[in-house]
Amino acid sequence: MYDNIITKFIDANILLNDTAYQKIKTYEDSFKLSKSIIEDLAPSHEDLLILTGEIIDQYIESDKTDLNIPTVENHVQKNKSPPQSKLVSSLPFDFQVLKDASRKSYTNGEIKDFSAYFGSRYHKLKDILQRKKELKSPQTMREAENMQDLVKVIGMVNDVRTTKNNHKLFEIEDETGIANVLVHKDNQSLFEKAEMVVKDEVLGVVGSRKGSLLIASQLINPGIPRIDEKSMDFSTVFLSDTHIGSSTFLEDAFLNFIKWINGDHGDKEQEKIANDVRYLIVAGDIVDGIGVYPNQDKELVIKDIYEQYEEAARLFGEIDGVQIIIAPGNHDASRLAEPQPSIPEEYAKDLYNLKNVAFVSNPALISLEDINVLIYHGRSFDDFAMTVKGMSHQESDIIMRELLEKRHLAPIYGERTPLASEFEDHLVIEDVPDVFHTGHVHINAYKKYKGIHLINSGTFQSQTEFQKIYNIIPTCAQVPVLNQGSMKLLKFT
Repeated sequence: MYDNIITKFIDANILLNDTAYQKIKTYEDSFKLSKSIIEDLAPSHEDLLILTGEIIDQYIESDKTDLNIPTVENHVQKNKSPPQSKLVSSLPFDFQVLKDASRKSYTNGEIKDFSAYFGSRYHKLKDILQRKKELKSPQTMREAENMQDLVKVIGMVNDVRTTKNNHKLFEIEDETGIANVLVHKDNQSLFEKAEMVVKDEVLGVVGSRKGSLLIASQLINPGIPRIDEKSMDFSTVFLSDTHIGSSTFLEDAFLNFIKWINGDHGDKEQEKIANDVRYLIVAGDIVDGIGVYPNQDKELVIKDIYEQYEEAARLFGEIDGVQIIIAPGNHDASRLAEPQPSIPEEYAKDLYNLKNVAFVSNPALISLEDINVLIYHGRSFDDFAMTVKGMSHQESDIIMRELLEKRHLAPIYGERTPLASEFEDHLVIEDVPDVFHTGHVHINAYKKYKGIHLINSGTFQSQTEFQKIYNIIPTCAQVPVLNQGSMKLLKFT
């Protein structure tokens, strides 16, 4: 019943704050009161009326018989466009940070720290692997040395190579020893899986002994289960790689995006989507940074990191009624090594002063009204695109799928992705998310995988000189929106 009342006010271009809604809802004849208010006020097409509890009291008190108050319009707030919020705009955001590494950095870079880091990774992933029926009661590497029958081991991959006969050979290790695993090229399906194996991942192997080799019959990732899709009655916008401060930042397109999210841009369908948006997640590289790559200063219009964040605050400060969550990327003023703590307040004071902005680490796991979102900027995509057959920056969803199966966001150590040797490995994917959101590659991607939304949010930066060299063509100003559970891609170019 009360949903019908709300709909009538929406159709009449009138918003209620929470107090006004409760007063109408509890009135003896709420439908008659609603009808009378709508008929009397009848706002123009351009104006939006916002009713408060005080106005409703005045309306009722002025004439309890025929509910007529010709002067109430003088007290009503008018806006040219609706604030980006629900009808009952005072509804609190149900936003929680479930995992954040911002204040959990204890490493000193000593040998014992490396040992603790890889030990943490191994044991977390081993616990997941041991839950699989194929790997219950596995042997240690030492125990497996003397076994000739079925062997089940769990180890961390030290090395991956191709033999002269084009078989796959990799070395895996646990705390007791090392095993050399061979995958025969004629076992086509297993060989294809072996081509996805990377250094430093934790893997289960089932096979049999042949001399010094373990001949694999199964390679088992920690993997993820298929999850049930949760219902959503709100929408979330996903951004990354705005690169504010760069000469290639698409400011006009970004201003169109701001107008849209505030309800003042786009067609009727886009306006309807905007009206449902409650959250905006930014997965890193909000600014272009300083000294990130050689001669970067030649491509900057703002050459001071503090001023870049001031400009970011000015732009994001235009967004009203939406909870904004920001994680850092490799261009932001956070340490480069992952996990990256949240952007320090000393660099981004104006952003921190915005009351609707929250900061998290990279990676981070958050909950939006019981929808769990894993945020990761995506630096490890470089390693996968460069080293794993069939993977590229153009199809980041394939890499995202593989990271989920490996249950680690950056398993390859010592390549392009700098990783901090923490006491705990915070990049293990311990909890299966409903949404996996990344950026970094500047190319939009979306897939649904085992019930999980895989989203890469592209960029608001046009093609850079670096990208021209490698023929990387970004998808610019194309914003993914999870609109009540369905993916929408809105273009602002």
